[in-house]
Amino acid sequence: MGCGSCGTAKDGAPGGCQSHGHCSSGGCNKMNVHNWLANLPFSDPESSCRIVEVSFNNGSRKDYFKNTSLHYYEKGEMIALEGVNGFDVGMVNLTGELVRLQLKKHKIDENSPDIKKILRRATDIDLAKMKENKAREAQVLIRSRAMARQLKLELKMAEVEVQADGRKATFFYIADDRVDFRELIKLYAGEFKVKVEMRQIGARQEAGKVGGIGSCGRELCCSTWLTDFKSVNTNAARYQNLSINQTKLSGQCGRLKCCLNYELDTYMDALQFFPTDADMLETAKGRAFLVKKDIFRNLMWYTMADSNKQYPLALDMVKKIKAQNREGIKPEVLETAEVVTGKPKEVEPEYADIVGQISLKSLEKTTRKRRDKERSQEQGNRPQQQRGQQQSRQNNDQRGPNDQRGPNQQRPQQQRGPQQQQSQQGNRPQQRPPQQGGQQPGSQRQAGNKNQGPQGNQQRPPQNRSNQQQEQPPKPDNNS
Repeated sequence: MGCGSCGTAKDGAPGGCQSHGHCSSGGCNKMNVHNWLANLPFSDPESSCRIVEVSFNNGSRKDYFKNTSLHYYEKGEMIALEGVNGFDVGMVNLTGELVRLQLKKHKIDENSPDIKKILRRATDIDLAKMKENKAREAQVLIRSRAMARQLKLELKMAEVEVQADGRKATFFYIADDRVDFRELIKLYAGEFKVKVEMRQIGARQEAGKVGGIGSCGRELCCSTWLTDFKSVNTNAARYQNLSINQTKLSGQCGRLKCCLNYELDTYMDALQFFPTDADMLETAKGRAFLVKKDIFRNLMWYTMADSNKQYPLALDMVKKIKAQNREGIKPEVLETAEVVTGKPKEVEPEYADIVGQISLKSLEKTTRKRRDKERSQEQGNRPQQQRGQQQSRQNNDQRGPNDQRGPNQQRPQQQRGPQQQQSQQGNRPQQRPPQQGGQQPGSQRQAGNKNQGPQGNQQRPPQNRSNQQQEQPPKPDNNS
């Protein structure tokens, strides 16, 4: 962990600066550093640097303060400092000998009387007051932009930083030209009741304060470690054989990316060995024009005017052809160099039986056997289902229109043997002959049901036609 106050609590969450134990990775603030000399002992502790680097507003601004007391402040601690007509609260960012290197870099004298002092460790009252005043910054920023728009000033208000005691406010703005903001300062002082300080910053500093993710997938350099912004022009892209595309070469600030200067020195050192007057070569087939320079392989690529084919030439060959052109000699053919890629050729891995003598055929055989067994069982069950369906169809055909049963009625009795039939016939009462005269139709239906066969589905046909005629009611006589 980067700071000593990031101790682990009972629930496992780190305490202290609430950076979850990753102070060295930029969790505490934007412009974070790692003090790699913190644990090294010194022979003369009295000669150690007494200046402390303090960060404000999550690392958007840094300043240096003198430690006049005997207290030792660790990275990540909140301390109270001298401010303008009051006090301010900041976070310790760097201590020890590395601060001397930073002072030398920014050309600040360590014994300068202008360096303010550290008052004490920040108390709960100091932190509560700072939190209350920091909550005003968003509303102050919105109101300051509206007031600048009313005065029709050509500036953009980027950020507002209020001091911890609320007595001073610093306004960071962006402007292309000089701006007369004397009237604006009076309005700000009367509106917000603070001492106003105006600071002009550039577009790169604004991007560093806002932060974000670059096209490389990492956090912006200006918001993590970059403090010096050097000028970047399109020549840096030309030397590196990059296409002059404004959308690809511009960063989130709208300016050219700072990373174009990172590898520029390497390219400039390598281009010293390339000929400068070899933009065009004379050959027997025509002129060859330079397309690009490959400093990693020491090759120069040329193309002919009447074709799209490219010819890679070594530096010695280009110098030789250029010397022949000065003498009026035109070579017949361009001797191209063999382009060898440094990337190793990928070899397709061969199959290796790591498990042992296990083949997939055995698995396929068992799967095939199981599938055949299931298929045979399905085919064996299919005839039984067909027989049952046929039998149910026959029973339905044998049923008469009056023999339809509901779901609660009993099924017809199965066929019985001859002994059972005789016993049933013996128990039945004797059938009476049909009566002469007007017999009711219901009696015939009951007699017919009793005389059904063993299946009980078919009705007994009438015995003779005379019985049917007797059963009909007599017709009335019109003469009578």
